[in-house]
Amino acid sequence: MLETRTIAIQDRYGERFQHCWGCGPKNDLGLHLKTYPSIDGKSCISRIKLENAYTGGVPSNVFGGMIATIFDCHGTASAAWFAHHQKGLELTKSTVIGRFITAHLEIDYLSPSPIEDEIVVTSTLEELGERKAIIAMEMTVATKVRAKAKMVAVAVKDHM
Repeated sequence: MLETRTIAIQDRYGERFQHCWGCGPKNDLGLHLKTYPSIDGKSCISRIKLENAYTGGVPSNVFGGMIATIFDCHGTASAAWFAHHQKGLELTKSTVIGRFITAHLEIDYLSPSPIEDEIVVTSTLEELGERKAIIAMEMTVATKVRAKAKMVAVAVKDHM
């Protein structure tokens, strides 16, 4: 198992950006996905167990839109971390980390994802520019890679 830091990236978003349904800590009805940087800073990981309400057209499997949501929230948090880390900064309880949003997300659904098992998403950085990050991700459920994604995320300004 990949060892991670103990502070979730989403918990360090500025106040204005903490209301996302998928990962916002201030959205009472949200999913509350958490993403943690690895100790070495080279990858990020999210773990989540979904309720049966998120089953898809095939009973007992996660529906594709939820898989996209998980990749979306995990990927933008990962982009924020990689940009922060490249500047030589640490993630602390007082950090207000920059926010990224999705410009492009492509997903390869490889096999159904059983809803009764924990979902694990890992990401790595492929490219980082001044405002753009390209993130590669894999979703594993029950020790099998079920989906892969690639995201282009862009940094936003606080007044967006």
